[in-house]
Amino acid sequence: MTFPQQPQQPQYPQYPQGPAPQYPQSQFPQQLQQPNRNPFFEWLQRAKRDFSRIGASLCLMVIIWYAGVFLLKGVVRAVAGGVGAGGDMPNWMTFLISDVPLYLIAMPVAVVLMGKSTVIETRKFNMKPGMFFKLLLMCLPMMWVGSMVGSMLSLALSDGEATNRVADLAMQTNIWNVVFLVILGPIFEEWMFRKQLIDHTRKYGEKTAILLSGLAFGLFHMNLFQFFYAFLLGVMFGYIYMRTSKLRYSTAMHMIINFNGGVLAPWILTRVDLDQLDKVSQAAENGNVAAMEQWASQNATGLAIMLVYFLLYGAVILVGFVLLIRNFRKAEFYTAPEELPRGVRAKTVYGNVGMVTFIVLTVLLTAIGLFL
Repeated sequence: MTFPQQPQQPQYPQYPQGPAPQYPQSQFPQQLQQPNRNPFFEWLQRAKRDFSRIGASLCLMVIIWYAGVFLLKGVVRAVAGGVGAGGDMPNWMTFLISDVPLYLIAMPVAVVLMGKSTVIETRKFNMKPGMFFKLLLMCLPMMWVGSMVGSMLSLALSDGEATNRVADLAMQTNIWNVVFLVILGPIFEEWMFRKQLIDHTRKYGEKTAILLSGLAFGLFHMNLFQFFYAFLLGVMFGYIYMRTSKLRYSTAMHMIINFNGGVLAPWILTRVDLDQLDKVSQAAENGNVAAMEQWASQNATGLAIMLVYFLLYGAVILVGFVLLIRNFRKAEFYTAPEELPRGVRAKTVYGNVGMVTFIVLTVLLTAIGLFL
């Protein structure tokens, strides 16, 4: 995963060289140089406060989001005579009620609370179309593996009772899936979890920022069906943004993947009467083969479309696996201005009040959504 092709140089030319301290000396007040003070300890404490503030901002984002959804649902039910009380809300209304509080209120508030004290300027690089396509192919097996793990774990923990509400919503194929899942979702989510999170944390280490971006993105979905593939894709998108400092590439990949999962795949599945398939399958097991043959002839076009789609999808996943294996160790990382040293990195990033609260809150809401 080497890009851009030229020039091959770190994005941070101001990084200290040699055995100099990992943190800029100029950022420490003169009083910290007193014999009874430990500059390294003071620096770690400041880094921990920075991550705690980011975690608290994400936590507040979730709270504002849920509060806004609750209030909007109440307003809609009061105005529209109880629409949605029985789960009969149209998907465009579901998208609107969920996304307006998140994108227009919760996310901007979280970014403001994060502040700008940890943001550093970086150079921007372009990505060639061939590299974009290559990385996109590498995303597909990550998506597939993560989806399989999430589905199996969700069903195992719930004794087969859990349902993927997002997938059910996407099956209502119409233009609103394109508007909210393919366009608005990727734009706002990449802005929040790639640009804002990585810009605020990259000075403490590129790997640190990428992993935090992926983890926060996975937890943000609060859906065990989605967590693993969202985490893996978040890591890939984070790496792409880290190496280019341009949001357009990860956003475009996010849109393509969401188009496949939220528009194309559901449309293909609706070309075949799957409910009727269950019935004729049972009939065929009882010896009524004619029913299966009749169903197959009635759904021949849909079956052909589905077969072609799954063959092509399987082929690109296989190619993506090969590319991942061949390029995994070629990923490039550079030393950040205040790179957190091993041994204290995880504790500094995640062992603080803000991050712990965010993780506990999202895990709790994930569990509630899984079992209720």
